[in-house]
Amino acid sequence: MEEPSGIDEKRRFRRAAGVNVLGNAAKIVAEGAAGLAFGSIALLADAAHSVADLIASAVVFVWGGSRYDDADVDHPHGHQRIEPLTALFVGAVIVLLGLNLLWSSVEGLRFGTDVRYSPLLLGALAFALVDMYVLYWYTTRVNVDLGSTALAALATDCLNDIYTTVAAVVGVLGVFLDVPVLDPLAGALVSLLVVYQGIEIGRENVTYLVGAAPPEGDRDRIVEILRDHSTVEGVHDLTVFYDGTDIEVEVHVEVDGGMTLREAHDVETELVTRIRSLADVGDVHVHLDPSGLGEWKDANDE
Repeated sequence: MEEPSGIDEKRRFRRAAGVNVLGNAAKIVAEGAAGLAFGSIALLADAAHSVADLIASAVVFVWGGSRYDDADVDHPHGHQRIEPLTALFVGAVIVLLGLNLLWSSVEGLRFGTDVRYSPLLLGALAFALVDMYVLYWYTTRVNVDLGSTALAALATDCLNDIYTTVAAVVGVLGVFLDVPVLDPLAGALVSLLVVYQGIEIGRENVTYLVGAAPPEGDRDRIVEILRDHSTVEGVHDLTVFYDGTDIEVEVHVEVDGGMTLREAHDVETELVTRIRSLADVGDVHVHLDPSGLGEWKDANDE
């Protein structure tokens, strides 16, 4: 028996989030052990970075999958806003980690670092790079079909981890080449990128949470679908906004006032079905008005 699409999507979402939890845990163990053994601040900082990533991915695993649950009495419009809320949390964690890394880098530039070089340091970093790349590739691949903002945020965080790990590699090589200042300098540059990406994730998901309007092109496609219907004589009071990551549509459409109730019902069903066929559209509310009455003559016709 085939699983309903919502159940299958939630299963794939939770599996991807769970893999992120395990991937971050493995990175923490490898870098943390090597960093403690040889006094590498760069590795310990990168491992600490992944501790917060572990928390973020665990929150997404536990909480983010709620978006695939059906509407209920407490959430009559579904759970779409849960996902951007979890993504916003991940974005906030990324910003805090970037700022913490920036502070550590500045401290390293001011006071220097104390680390003993060992090939095991590079071995741990190589493992971390492969771990994060595989995790990024897997999460992005799963998310092609799901289109989850929370998984997209986790994938971005994996990419950030690759950058920070590269910075740690530069730092360890700097120790090997007797140029230890490379460690905090590389960390400072990467931390600025991490902060920027965290802010971008937050900005995007705040847009979803506050019910902002989608790009103008989405609105234009909806108007085109409405006007393409042979019975539609006018369109007004169109409102298009985000409900979570879904687009919600409310519109008044003018049709022939002589239609029977059954004919009007069929027209409304056709319009709703056509609009819902667009990507990312959720609820659609179409109100049919009889044309020619002049009641809406002052309204802006789309």
